[in-house]
This record gives sequence, C-alpha cells and structure tokens, in this order.
Amino acid sequence: MVRVDDNASFIDRDLVSGGSPWRLLRLRGHSRAIVERWREGAPVRAGEERFARTLVQQGFVHPTFDTPLSREDIDVIIPVYDDVAALSSLLIQLGGYHVMVVDDGSQDRESVAQCASEHGASLVRVESNRGPGHARNVGAAATTRRLLWFIDVDVSLDDADRVARHLESAFEDPLVAAVAPRVRGADGPSLRDHFEHHFGPLDMGEHSALVVPTGAVAYVPSACVMVRRDAFGDGFDESLRLGEDVDFMWRLHDQNWLVRYDATVQVSHRARSSWLEWWRQRQRYGASSAELAKRHGKRLAPLRADSWTFVAWTSVLVGRPTLGGRIVNGARRHARERFFQSEDNPDAAANQIVTRNMIRAGGPLARATVRTFGVVLLLCALHPRLRARALGLFLVGSAWRWRHDQFHPTDVPFALADDLAYGTGVIRGAVRAKSFRSLTPDVTKSTVGLREILGLPDGTR
Repeated sequence: MVRVDDNASFIDRDLVSGGSPWRLLRLRGHSRAIVERWREGAPVRAGEERFARTLVQQGFVHPTFDTPLSREDIDVIIPVYDDVAALSSLLIQLGGYHVMVVDDGSQDRESVAQCASEHGASLVRVESNRGPGHARNVGAAATTRRLLWFIDVDVSLDDADRVARHLESAFEDPLVAAVAPRVRGADGPSLRDHFEHHFGPLDMGEHSALVVPTGAVAYVPSACVMVRRDAFGDGFDESLRLGEDVDFMWRLHDQNWLVRYDATVQVSHRARSSWLEWWRQRQRYGASSAELAKRHGKRLAPLRADSWTFVAWTSVLVGRPTLGGRIVNGARRHARERFFQSEDNPDAAANQIVTRNMIRAGGPLARATVRTFGVVLLLCALHPRLRARALGLFLVGSAWRWRHDQFHPTDVPFALADDLAYGTGVIRGAVRAKSFRSLTPDVTKSTVGLREILGLPDGTR
C-alpha cells in the first residue's frame, strides 16, 4: 500500500505539484487515474511497482506497511551522562527490549551501572565524555541486531511498542535507512512548557515526509531515530558535538538511502530546566550550523529562493511593489507559454503554480530572515529610515510561527527569545569558524529571463 502525500495536488488535467523538494510532474495516460485510486486507499497493483517507486523517491507518495513488531530485531541504544532519574524512567518504558546503555563518562558511574542492572539493560562505559555521536557509535559497535534504535535519555515514550512498530515497519522498504517519529516538547504547567510543546526545537511538524536536505523536512533529530545497521556505516561524526544528526542524515541521503519522518507517532522531549540552559541550548543549535556549512555548503543557507522571487519580495520590502507585480506577471506569462499551453486552462495553471508559489514564498522568506537575522533587524530598527521596514519584516517573520497553531500572547516573549538566541548563535558560530557560509543566502538562477519579465518579444534587443 502507498499513501499519497497530504501536500500533493493535481493542477488542471495531468499536472501534479508536491514532492520533497517541491516539484511539478506531468502524469499522462492512466498515471493520474492510478494516483487517484491510491488516494482512495487502493493497493499497488501488479505492473505499478516501478511507478510507485518513482513517486516514493520523489516524496509524492509514502509506502505503508502493517507488519507485526519484532523486538528481537531491535537494539535500543541510550547514551547517558549522569541523569540517572531520567534513565530509570526511560528503561521502565522500554521493558522487554534489548537495551544498551552507554555511560558517556558520567561522574557517578556506580549509580548509572546500578540503574542499568536493576532494569536488565546492558552497559558499556566510555572513559571520558566525548559527546552523543561518539556514545551512539560505541553503542552500535557493542550490539548486533539489524535495527539500531537510538533514544536520548530525556525522551519519553507513552507507548514504546506502538512507536517501535511504526518505525520498524518502514524498513519493509529496502531503500529506507532511517526513520524518526515526531519529537514534541514535553507539555507541563508553566508557560515555557506550553511554548516547548508547540514549538520545540526538535519538532519537524505534523506532516510525515521524505527527509531531503532542501525539502520541507530537511533532517530528523537523533533524539529518537531507528537506523538500519547495514546503512549505519561509520556512524555519527564524532568531531561534531552538535549537528551530528543533521550531518548523518544528509550523508545517508547522499549515499542514495531514503530517510523517513513519521509524524503519525510522537514522543516527548524534556525541555531544559533553567532559563540559562534553555538560552544556551538555542545558541548552540545555531552555532552548529557553521561547522555543518563547511561540510554541506549551501544546504545550510539561512534562506533560499530563485533570483526573481528574491527580487520581487525585496522590491516589496523597499516600497516598490509595482516591480514585484511586474516580475510575477512576467513569470506567469513565461510559464503559460512554455509549460502550460497543452493544458485545458493554461492561464489557471500558470496562476496557480507561479503566482501562488511566488506569493506563498513571502512568509517562509520572512520567517527564515527573522530566524537567523532577527538581531540585525532589531538593530536596523534603531535607524529612523529603516525602522518601519525592519519592524514590519520582523513582525511578519515572527508571526509566521503561528500559521498552523492557535496564537497565545504568552508565547510571544519565548518566541522572540528563541529566535534571538538561535540567530546570535549562528553569527557567533560563523565568526568562530571563520566561515560565513551559514549566513549566506542561496539565491538560485531563475529559468525566467529579463526579456520575459519585461514582456519583450523574442529577438528584441
């Protein structure tokens, strides 16, 4: 069985938009009928396997398997550093599983060892704390089963069997190397707990997806992830204290493995216990982008858009919306004449694809700008001539958080602190690494030329 992605939609007769990253496909003949049948829950028939595989690898459909849980195929690996109370709680939730606890240089080793022994877990010790990537690699090397289930000690599982069954079933697809559930912040009585539950830093959203570096879900965190041992290879990069999960997922992608995000199952992740630790966590996440950018280049760009989309929205920001409208009209004419003439309604197709996508790009661009450059915008707001535009952009980019969630005024100070901490972390990391790749936007060349934007006929100079 396959499930059609929630964001896949047909445009006109035989065009479908969606995928990860977003793209436009033309499905001729019976292809559309097949996809519509899959959308209604029909199985993949004989002869449709190759077509299904193509759409799976492009993120338009997701395979679904109803397979029983096999605990004997899973090794659970839990890195821990002194947090015995959290370890005990997690081990209770994982009763009946084969668990390997990796003591990552804890100061109170005896308590960690006693806790593991009481709950029937195996234990391996690391002499000095070298970070979660090294600890996970040690745990993988000390186990033998075909699936590695990495779980951080501050994660909670309401129903371990349900989570494990969903994750394990994804490996019925032989190309899947890793799969992760949705990781939400643990809810609680405080206002900060409420914010973490809705906007936790490890939450990749409510829609399942194929994980692709430039897709809607660019990576999945290693706080809770199941990995095929045959795909694990050299494992996590031990030189990275943070961002090792991003690097690992992208290396799997580059090796032509598939990584999946399954939002139908959730686990919770405990927030930092103090304001200072909360702020430092956000800063460290931002700072990690500099080292990742050295390895993965433009994948770490703070914002990305094609050149005309970038110019169009910049023109709106500087008070020249007429130029932005002209760019949209030119791009729409170009698309209609080059790509949509064979459609039943080429104007409607061009409007839906070009106009809607260029307009919809505004919110994510504003959000990405505030996320990384929020502190710069606030500094610009000190200048009288820049104040209105800087604050307007900051407001739009901040408000974009709540596009799918109910707005709560009490979330505002946490949202501001979250963005400012992350953004200052990115800047500090770039300065420390002496590399500004993580601060450089990725503006790609558009297929639309200046002649099309100006509306000039072919051959005009």
